[in-house]
Amino acid sequence: MSNPQPVAGLLLFPGLTQLDLTGPYEVIARLPGWRTEIVAKTIAPVKTDRGLVITPSVSFADAPPFDLLVVPGGPGTDDAILDAETVEFVRRQGEAAQHVFGICTGSLLLGAAGLLRGRRAGGHWAARDLLTQFGAEVSDARMTKDGKIYTAGGVTSGIDMALRVVADLAGEDVAMGIQLQIEYDPEPPFNAGTPFVAPAAVVERARTAGAARRAIRAAAVETAASRLRS
Repeated sequence: MSNPQPVAGLLLFPGLTQLDLTGPYEVIARLPGWRTEIVAKTIAPVKTDRGLVITPSVSFADAPPFDLLVVPGGPGTDDAILDAETVEFVRRQGEAAQHVFGICTGSLLLGAAGLLRGRRAGGHWAARDLLTQFGAEVSDARMTKDGKIYTAGGVTSGIDMALRVVADLAGEDVAMGIQLQIEYDPEPPFNAGTPFVAPAAVVERARTAGAARRAIRAAAVETAASRLRS
């Protein structure tokens, strides 16, 4: 490890989806012997996409090298992938980290930082096809691992993959103990968690509702990808 005490850094930026951050945080913060930091440009409070305000523990400037870098997603990703300071921070930390974990559209930020070239990666079902613009091979799996890169689908899958990351870092017994501590035993009332199983009408409504965001995101990805190629 690069630090005497290994450090996990979870990225915080305006407009992220809070469960992309707080779900994995609840798991990773229980890793025995590890320190967990929430990192943002400054230590000023940051508002998430639904209005929850989260205060980071460390700024970009003061952040140590992270052994595990965690990058959540959400609507704010579309601005983050165009923010040079954020992209450079993710690139620098991601290249040095032993493990990198992207949740939801956080994988787009990993792509914009050049960390997914030639890698198999996933993300939210409504956006993961855009990963090809960053040189990635798209995975439709809920959890995807390629070398040191872990990527998860939308939002709740971050908890699943966080447990997988913990198992790789500290063993399955530790991961199962954490799963028990948080009583993570999901039993959703509906079989509608992916576009592959949800009723077609539900999927179509979701796509229609997200059309405006999709257009914004596609334009942002195109710009970010062109910057990466230049």
